[in-house]
Amino acid sequence: MKNRLFILFFLGLSCYTGYTQNEPKPVGPLPSQNQLRWQKMEYYAFVHFSVNTYTDMAWGFGNEDPKIFNPEKLDCRQWARICKEAGMKGIIITAKHHSGFCLWPSKYTEYSVKNSPWKNGKGDMVREMADACKEFGLKFGVYLSPWDRNHPDYGKPEYITYFRNQLTELLTNYGEVFEVWFDGANGGSGYYGGANETRKIDAKTYYDWPTTYQLVRKLQPNMVIWNDGGDRADLRWVGTESGYVGETNWSLLNATGDVPEQMLRHGVENGNAWVPGEVNTSIRPEWFYHEREDRKVKTLPQLLDIYYHSIGRNGTLLLNFPIMPNGLIHEKDEKAIQELTKTIKETFAQNLAKNAVASSEQVRGKNARYGANKVIDGDVDSYWATDDNATSGSITLDFRKPTTFNRFLVQEPIRLGQRVKSFSVDAFVDGKWVPIAKETTIGYKRILRFPTVEATKLRLNVLDAKGCPLISNIEVYKAPIVLTPPTILRDKEGLVQFVSGDKESVIYYTTDGSTPTSSSAKYTSPVKTDEGKADIKAITFNPFTNQASIASEEKFDISRKNWKILSTEDANANKLLDGNPSTSWHQKRNQPMPAELVIDLGKVERLEGFRYLPAQNWWEEGSIITHYQFDVSQDNTDWKTVSEGEFSNIKNSPFWQIKPFAAVSARYIRFRALKNTQEKTASGYAELDVITAN
Repeated sequence: MKNRLFILFFLGLSCYTGYTQNEPKPVGPLPSQNQLRWQKMEYYAFVHFSVNTYTDMAWGFGNEDPKIFNPEKLDCRQWARICKEAGMKGIIITAKHHSGFCLWPSKYTEYSVKNSPWKNGKGDMVREMADACKEFGLKFGVYLSPWDRNHPDYGKPEYITYFRNQLTELLTNYGEVFEVWFDGANGGSGYYGGANETRKIDAKTYYDWPTTYQLVRKLQPNMVIWNDGGDRADLRWVGTESGYVGETNWSLLNATGDVPEQMLRHGVENGNAWVPGEVNTSIRPEWFYHEREDRKVKTLPQLLDIYYHSIGRNGTLLLNFPIMPNGLIHEKDEKAIQELTKTIKETFAQNLAKNAVASSEQVRGKNARYGANKVIDGDVDSYWATDDNATSGSITLDFRKPTTFNRFLVQEPIRLGQRVKSFSVDAFVDGKWVPIAKETTIGYKRILRFPTVEATKLRLNVLDAKGCPLISNIEVYKAPIVLTPPTILRDKEGLVQFVSGDKESVIYYTTDGSTPTSSSAKYTSPVKTDEGKADIKAITFNPFTNQASIASEEKFDISRKNWKILSTEDANANKLLDGNPSTSWHQKRNQPMPAELVIDLGKVERLEGFRYLPAQNWWEEGSIITHYQFDVSQDNTDWKTVSEGEFSNIKNSPFWQIKPFAAVSARYIRFRALKNTQEKTASGYAELDVITAN
């Protein structure tokens, strides 16, 4: 009798809600529970700190004396507080970078904090970081470099045992770890216990990653693994450290085989493994702290671009804070992240879709369980769905009154796979549908930016999908206007130009290093500067809103007006002196290294360094110079080498490379490209400049 009553009740419920339809079947590879938890974090921090913080190097060589490591004001609680206030969900600490120096007292090496003056050798920075994360409710992660430029056994089988022993220490002594980060930099010059040599390894086989992954799973079963240098891990590098993933971003790769960087940026539509992208970048140009970058902290518009190009493109954002030698995050870095936090909160404070009416003609089995209202019910586990035979469909949001907006957020329930291949968004303006955007993938979260529009309705059109479309969430917002500061360029002749993308605004500038206002000089045409140094600042100003951007600043050295390139007759070589980072010149292709570039400065100058900017287009990455020699001469006959070495990590961070040296007088400079990212191909330059003594 009870069973009969239950059947009658079920039939009645079916009649009320529409006939019962099974949940859509999953499509393609699916995320693990660990990957789902990680994806929902969205936003977390890196902190980079090591012995090379004290030597002003991008990477430590492995021979730095532990006695230089003494952060007298170190406060991991400050790091955690800043990250918590920024809305971040965790912190990953670089427990050991390429130098091999350990921020914890590892029992397997003497090259660690236990032999530094910090806390008289009794300190454990990893412990302090783990405790600070726990106190502030943040998840804790660790970075352990597989490459070790200090260890004498690197390159030998014995090193792998050492590496796994250290990994075991980190994954057993500091509580739960949400992510472990294995950098892909492998082999090269180093100290190696005093050998001072170059060692190369086969990154595909040397580390035996499958066995290491088994160890990780055993010690930390809830952890995700990031690795761009070995067998496929849980997460993938996106092919750049500039702060973005591709507009098309599939959370899929193939489980085996090499991955071209294009695939890292975009994923593989029909990949057979779920490997989502993590966007890692630094709040400054480099990962470790350099005082010279205090004026190069990323601006609010730059940080917003990173946010929308990572979290807004189905990725997560891992944002780095370089720690100062005193052990603190710089106040400029803190201020920058506070500005980003404030703007993000203001942007996403009022969801305009909340009070809209959602409708769709393509509802799975006409079942309310999959109705259009599920995209605005605040429950990301519910979703709108179409019938199995459909690969397209649309949802309309009716605001029931004119509404202005400029942000659109949409999500798929990725526990059932990533499906949408293309979609568009329309706005109902003055009685007709007007296209706003047309894009490709969605995934866990996609956020679109577009000019402010006033409309009574909005429509999402899924144009193509790998299975029946599923949409779990739609949100609509009106973001505040944020003006982008102008770009400042100075050409070979010393003429300064300002470039702004805001057509409604004007530019005001100063040439004496003071902060510009709307009362400063107004930019109307290129500004002539003298042949000496110049400190230029500029703002973008909107006269309609009386709103100004933050000031951009460029400090230029001597003019290159009288410079002459002597080593080539190719007129295109002058592009490396034109002051425009978007133009570049390449020396003859397929010539053997070294490739020489000789320049006459026009007169004797007192030099104390040089700067090199590689070509800025991603397709020119093979021409980036990694190892160099810089010589000077008074007469173009007798030469003296004043700097030589490597541009560490330049391929992944192709920014200005600054190399200081002891002051010397010279009229001629010779830059020798000893090696680039693809040996025996063209060496590329966007810009080359010198640093003169004051």
